[in-house]
Amino acid sequence: MPVIVDPDSTTARRLLGALPPGCQSVDTTERLLPWLAQHPEEYVVVLGPNIAFGDGVTVCESLRTSRPATSVVFVRPALDTAVLARAMQAGAREVVAMDDLHLVAGAVNRAHQFSQALRGPEASRHNGTVISIFSPKGGVGKTTVAVNLALALTDKGARQVCLVDFDLAFGDVAITLQLFPSHTIEHAIGSENDLDAPMLNSLLTRYQDNLKVLAAPSHPDVRERIAPLLISKVLRTLRTMYDYVVVDTAPAFDEQTLTALDETDECIIVATLDVPTLKNVKVALDTLEMLNIGRGHRHLLLNRADDAVGIGAEKVETILGMHVASQITTSIDIAAATNAGTPIIAASPNHPSSAAFRNLSAMLSGDPQNAPGTDSGRHSDTENDRFSKLFRIKR
Repeated sequence: MPVIVDPDSTTARRLLGALPPGCQSVDTTERLLPWLAQHPEEYVVVLGPNIAFGDGVTVCESLRTSRPATSVVFVRPALDTAVLARAMQAGAREVVAMDDLHLVAGAVNRAHQFSQALRGPEASRHNGTVISIFSPKGGVGKTTVAVNLALALTDKGARQVCLVDFDLAFGDVAITLQLFPSHTIEHAIGSENDLDAPMLNSLLTRYQDNLKVLAAPSHPDVRERIAPLLISKVLRTLRTMYDYVVVDTAPAFDEQTLTALDETDECIIVATLDVPTLKNVKVALDTLEMLNIGRGHRHLLLNRADDAVGIGAEKVETILGMHVASQITTSIDIAAATNAGTPIIAASPNHPSSAAFRNLSAMLSGDPQNAPGTDSGRHSDTENDRFSKLFRIKR
């Protein structure tokens, strides 16, 4: 989907209204690079009329070589020959005036057609992001993280999210959301070779318009009948249907969990501040490294992170050799919200834990509105130096 860059929220909303549903906006060119790093399939950047012309030219020149399949559409308050010539020299696909939104929409549509022609048939396929929540030890709040993160990713309706419960023996996603699914992944057993989007859609349970749930089986013994091939096929199919697929995994390195992790784009490792859990997480990280799973895309989340227990974030980072990406402190409000069937991010949006989940969502989605200064870790050293300077990326 297109991304609009403009510091004026009113202008951004006008442009969003003229473009396909699901488009996003960022307010500065500085925040564009993290967005693009998280959205490698992005086919067009729309530079709004309130972006300084020189900054826009720098973006055009950089993307022309670093991301040739990503077009730039320059929207200006007014057009003149000098502006048009300089923008086209810099690599802009088109330059249009702000007063004609139909021309803006047409330019974006042509950019999409160009991207499809350049990338081939695969360009027309939706390619969502799979985010797995994993811990080698149960009872650390993995499901709570998965549920609240999925809700945070829905982004007030702009994103379509599917929450998948792959804790196949003892999954709690459905009961946490007080859902009573008529179908689960159990009903896809034996359909590994025939599974498609319509069939998979029939197995999902609606939580809200932009959040659907694929529930775990109701009986633990079903787990043995779910083949790794089915896990892989489900996630690959859901990628084509949703912007984000959040996976709650089992606390084990069984075949199904390893398959899910192997299909994962971003992996959230959940730990609590106790020695047995940290020991298990250390072993799990070594195992993931040995299997080359999630390398460069693992994020450590400390749940129930209270300094009073004698182990702080800095000590955890030393023990695990991994940066702490997010911390959720102990709060009885989280348990109370869960028991009431309404996750904390929905029950109490202003709660500190809700803010932490939104920040985690922003980090993973590249949403600059909620994650200032977040570095996605995907920046390549081959990017144009002028581009790096413009976005002030720390190396």
